[in-house]
Amino acid sequence: LAAAAQRRNVSTGQAISSSELLLQHEQRQKFRRLIDPGISRPNSQEAAMASLKILSKIAENLLQEPENPKFRQFKPTNDTIRRRLIETKGALEYAIEMGFRPEVKEFQPLYVWNESKGEQLRLGAQILRETIELAEQKSARSQKNAAEAKAATEAATRSALLAFMDDRKTKMLRDQRDRHNREAR
Repeated sequence: LAAAAQRRNVSTGQAISSSELLLQHEQRQKFRRLIDPGISRPNSQEAAMASLKILSKIAENLLQEPENPKFRQFKPTNDTIRRRLIETKGALEYAIEMGFRPEVKEFQPLYVWNESKGEQLRLGAQILRETIELAEQKSARSQKNAAEAKAATEAATRSALLAFMDDRKTKMLRDQRDRHNREAR
């Protein structure tokens, strides 16, 4: 795995030492553990996905416009941030690991991004994208499977109903034939 990553980095023109690859791997594992079990297990699936999407949006905005002061901080008093990050177990820890630190400016609590944590932000955003993509694929598969199971159940019900109706019709025709034969005797 490390050799493949190193070949990929060499092919893109970057030469990364094995110690740097090991460090990146450890950081990725740390971010993955912050997501599962950190965020996914103690929260409902909906709350976990909502907080992951908010974290991803914060990270993506900051990566796209790192100099924009609006994206370099967030207020824990904001209703969406409070519900999705502060109240959701593990989400705030993920933001802190990406480089956000609590500060107070003008008597307002804020979480401000530390510029020296650019690599952690990039890795955290990448892990968030991967996790959200996998979760959406899993959700789509489960919805597809549920729809297929529902269609199969409906088809079986329809088939049983048609078989019942066919049996009733056959029985009615047989009874009419028997009645006709008795009257003819």
